[in-house]
Amino acid sequence: MVIEQAPLEDEFGDVLEKAMGHAVLTPEGLGARSGIEAERIRDAIDYRYDFTPGEIRRLATALELNVAGLESVASGRYPLPVISGLPFCLHPLRSPHGIGTANAYLVSDCRSGTGVLFDTGPATDHLRRIWPAGITRVSAIFITHVETEHIGALADVQRLFGPAPVFAPLGAKLPGAAGLGDGASMECGGYRIDTLATPGHAEAHNSYVVRAPGATQASPLLISGDLLFAGSVGGAFFCSKRLREQVARLLTLLPPSTIVAPGHGPLTTLGHERVHNPFAT
Repeated sequence: MVIEQAPLEDEFGDVLEKAMGHAVLTPEGLGARSGIEAERIRDAIDYRYDFTPGEIRRLATALELNVAGLESVASGRYPLPVISGLPFCLHPLRSPHGIGTANAYLVSDCRSGTGVLFDTGPATDHLRRIWPAGITRVSAIFITHVETEHIGALADVQRLFGPAPVFAPLGAKLPGAAGLGDGASMECGGYRIDTLATPGHAEAHNSYVVRAPGATQASPLLISGDLLFAGSVGGAFFCSKRLREQVARLLTLLPPSTIVAPGHGPLTTLGHERVHNPFAT
């Protein structure tokens, strides 16, 4: 398995702002609940904060967040698990996007020159520079959701490593892609790929669970797109309520050993996020 380290997608201010959005709270409203001045909350959203441990606990309680998780994000020492147990090679393909990165993932059997690709990253030039030299063909492409940083290189990937069938969420506006709904399952490239419809960040958003059929005791791989990150969740551009529901669903549906490959940030596991993620309540 190929692992590339990456920083967390969200800092304390990002987590705070997302949680306020879920709770439909202004800085004044959160201040009234927590007893902390609204101006200090605004400063925290702008990455300037000096909260005491007691104040962070009050913020977590007011926002219904995991207290230990919020404390670890605020301290800048969010723990990450050791990643192991996959029965295939996983290549995280990280491309610059804004001030962070956007992730695509290539799954292969570590021996052949063929892989299955999940999302494509925003642009071809960088993707070609980080593409594994031994992979010369893509047997299928699965899209979590239609945003430029996740599909920008799709046409060129098809030209360079395809042609390959493209699968996307039902209702996604992606010409030529076959739609997959919740519960869809298929064998592809030697893997079993199960689809989970996970709306919240976007209305048409899928997560994919990847397993090797002959390795029943191995850890599954969850391609979570922009639903669940290490230490945070995606922005709720479609619906905060449904995003939180889908996060809770994933955290209980799959085993703790499940390795999470998010659309942004580093790899993690579901068991780790159940304990440490601020939004795991």
